[in-house]
Amino acid sequence: MDRQKHTSRRTLAAVAVLVVPFAAACGSEKAGAGSGAAEAERPVTGVRWTVDSVTLDGATHPAPDGAHLTLGEDGRATGSYGCNLFEARVRTDGDRVRLTDPETTLRACDDRIMEGESAVSRALAAGELKTDVDGDRLTLTTASGDTVRLSEAQDSPLHGTRWNVTTPDGAGRAHLTFDRESGAVSGNLGCNQVRAKATVRDGHITLGVPSLTRMMCEDSLMDTEKALTKLFDGAARYTIDGDTLTLTSENGGEVRAVAAR
Repeated sequence: MDRQKHTSRRTLAAVAVLVVPFAAACGSEKAGAGSGAAEAERPVTGVRWTVDSVTLDGATHPAPDGAHLTLGEDGRATGSYGCNLFEARVRTDGDRVRLTDPETTLRACDDRIMEGESAVSRALAAGELKTDVDGDRLTLTTASGDTVRLSEAQDSPLHGTRWNVTTPDGAGRAHLTFDRESGAVSGNLGCNQVRAKATVRDGHITLGVPSLTRMMCEDSLMDTEKALTKLFDGAARYTIDGDTLTLTSENGGEVRAVAAR
């Protein structure tokens, strides 16, 4: 969970592992066509799923960058609605799943992200959800026919990905892109464009002295920029989990970013 003061945790009871049956083909014959194919079980727990879109009342909403869900084998669901992280209990019955008692962080992001987050959280809290797995795709369907469409998350590459910064405090327009060939990072720190050398080695990124444009912006953007500038002219440990990049500076400061779609 996020290290936020507003984050609270509950002890969550363990429940059964969720598996979804699907027909497995035998040889070149189609399953279910008298070929004697046996059913196999496809687990959806223990997989980090990226939320792609949500359909509510016939309208499809793209999920915010970074929205994801993991149905843990310990009876907990964890993930992000797009801005805020969450934990919930998971109750399962065959191909049905129900998320209850969610606990979330209390960050505020821009209106577009919050609108997408509201759609994701509303759908996941809609009661019993029917699960349907097709390869690396998962669809959750509510009793009223609304759907959440997800895909199995793969780690995004550090280089060549536009990383939209989400902390501190939503970060607004800040983004970074690492270029392997030039050994540099470029982007925006919230107000000003930035470029610096970036050496990647052994799970760490050493950033050079930043070259910045000289614009002045509103106070909130300048505050974000000052916080992000502290990453430069020093080394930071980095980890990538799905489409989330976390940079931890030598003084313990942490910046998170999500891969743009």
